[in-house]
Amino acid sequence: MTNPNFILTLSCPDQMGIVHTVSGFLFERGGNIIDSAQFDDQDSDRFFMRVHFEERRPDVGLDKLKAEFEPIAQKFNMDWQMFDGRVKPRVLIMVSKIGHCLNDLLFRHQSGNLPVEIATIVSNHPDFYQLAASYNIPFHHLPLLGASDEQKAAQEARIIEVVEQQKIDVVVLARYMQILSNDLCQKLSGRAINIHHSFLPSFKGAKPYHQAFNKGVKLIGATAHFVTADLDEGPIIEQDIARVDHSMTPDELTAIGRDVECVTLARAVKWHAEHRVLLNDKKTVVFK
Repeated sequence: MTNPNFILTLSCPDQMGIVHTVSGFLFERGGNIIDSAQFDDQDSDRFFMRVHFEERRPDVGLDKLKAEFEPIAQKFNMDWQMFDGRVKPRVLIMVSKIGHCLNDLLFRHQSGNLPVEIATIVSNHPDFYQLAASYNIPFHHLPLLGASDEQKAAQEARIIEVVEQQKIDVVVLARYMQILSNDLCQKLSGRAINIHHSFLPSFKGAKPYHQAFNKGVKLIGATAHFVTADLDEGPIIEQDIARVDHSMTPDELTAIGRDVECVTLARAVKWHAEHRVLLNDKKTVVFK
């Protein structure tokens, strides 16, 4: 794509004229719509829209477009954002001692299948520093040496430092096995994605696939969601499942489950990076 391209996302109270006004705004400025999607949530009476467009005025940048669109946003009482489609979000990946999701994200990124810039990796264990080095990505070992509130606060302060220094747009918890404090959850609100090892969060704590085995489940899966202070209950971005049966061992369930986790998390990160995920109170609208 030779010309600059931008992505507009918005939500507002549903009313007549929104699509007409937005498309007219782009037409008047020579904007060419590449793709557009909208959704009317009749339960909340709220309208959601994502427009990807090409800008044919070579002297127009993101700041100018935002300033020109602001009167329309105020008229319709919009929650809105506009992004330069050529800029990849900067990602920080957090991981503990289980590395399948980290490895998958790194490979997808290197292969050009994940439209992000992985800026750095943070872990409370040193296990994956060599993996990070093999991809030439900085690795920060920020251990939790104890369980006191002071030690946790100090470690999370360092995480925030890394986020700010590296100008991170999205934090991905790729099986980071620590509960984030309410304060950190608030600071990362709407820009932190977690993968939960269950289609429905029924098996919490250690060895979830062993718990599933003991219950004789027939479906296992994974849920990617935004991080909130309510543990594993943030707005869901993506879910997937795999069918299993009585003949499978806990180790086989674990292997299948980890594959599902990788795919589910990768989809969620990709859609978020492409600005396809809009918050809708405790839910999401995902324009795939």
